[in-house]
Amino acid sequence: MKKIFNPPAVRRPFGNYNHGLLVPPGACLLVTSGQLGIGLDDEVPEDIGKQAELCFEAIKAILADAEMSFADVIRISGFVTKREDFPAYMAVRDRYTLDPKPVSTLIIVGGFTRPEFLVEVEVTAAKVL
Repeated sequence: MKKIFNPPAVRRPFGNYNHGLLVPPGACLLVTSGQLGIGLDDEVPEDIGKQAELCFEAIKAILADAEMSFADVIRISGFVTKREDFPAYMAVRDRYTLDPKPVSTLIIVGGFTRPEFLVEVEVTAAKVL
């Protein structure tokens, strides 16, 4: 139901995402807060991949509460503290993205509220009910 936009006048996406998605009229939107790599036990793994996994699992739970899934995600915004963490983050992100691929932004930031946090992820999802 979502329409994909990857016009030939724009360089193809660098990874598993689309440049644009059009959501049909009447779709409900869900916007999440940024999720950090922290478990229910307040433990923060030292590994970027494990933190990213916790971020996406938290988002999965939020989506489920809204009766949605990763198939409904239209936008992913990821924030990491180091450029060298891009591949590990993207490997986790790509395990959770479904077709059509959402639009995606990945930004390097100076840090988060606690120095042990290495990644934060937020999504927007849309679903016609």
